[in-house]
Amino acid sequence: MILNFVDLSTPEGSFSSHPTDATLIRVDDLGITRGDGIFETAGVIDGVPLALEAHLARFAHSAAMLELPEPDLDLWRRVVVDTAHQMADVGVLAAVKFCMTRGIEGQVSAPTGWALGYLADDPTEVRRDGLDVVTLDRGYRHDVAETSPWLLQGAKTLSYAVNKAVLREAERRGASDVIFTSIDGYALEGPSASLIARIDGVYVTPPDSLGILKGTTQGDIFTELEARGLPTRVADIMVSELAGAEGLWLCSSTRGAAPIRTLDGKPVAIDHQATQAINDDLEKRRS
Repeated sequence: MILNFVDLSTPEGSFSSHPTDATLIRVDDLGITRGDGIFETAGVIDGVPLALEAHLARFAHSAAMLELPEPDLDLWRRVVVDTAHQMADVGVLAAVKFCMTRGIEGQVSAPTGWALGYLADDPTEVRRDGLDVVTLDRGYRHDVAETSPWLLQGAKTLSYAVNKAVLREAERRGASDVIFTSIDGYALEGPSASLIARIDGVYVTPPDSLGILKGTTQGDIFTELEARGLPTRVADIMVSELAGAEGLWLCSSTRGAAPIRTLDGKPVAIDHQATQAINDDLEKRRS
């Protein structure tokens, strides 16, 4: 693993490399005690961070939603690029997670920031064999981002207890991943992935106006699908439509497009050819 710690105490900012077991973060940092902070994870191939500008834009959007200090994106860009570059020779898919917290609890302090480079899980198996997925109610209506913006739906925060809890619930149900749903019947996203469904020949993903994250990998996939002349649409997907979809995928920075093979215990057809083409497109785009 590679660790760059970011000093945000001065206007210009700086960063420095440290051993990953170095003592750098205080136990009263709000990122630790409250999950009060933001993060992004960019995949890395041959030392190059993938979809970096999209990740930086989402990082800034999350900071604004949490009313954190506006991140200096040029500084963060240099941090992520440097961290990724140090993994240029690993020979497999890697990732950089970069984080910013509100700082020290009970004090007026600068934010805390760091970037951690690490080896990502090999996505070959899930791309080939697919995922067993369950739908779980997120507990909000589809318009929660408009009616209750203080709930921070659509921000990528360090508060991941719920996302981890739903994966444990999925495991109890014999599955490995989740599609969140709204209480009024809309399909949303996974705990760490965007949803793409092919419905009547059209690749569809839900809009971020539903209080979900704007997908960086999903955006790349749609760009490449459109370049191949295939129809795409950002639109609401009702939970009732999932059962009739011609294909379902959960997409993320390190996994690419992973097909869903069962949904709530019922088989879903895997279009292996489409899955391979989507992931081949991603690899070409990334190179």
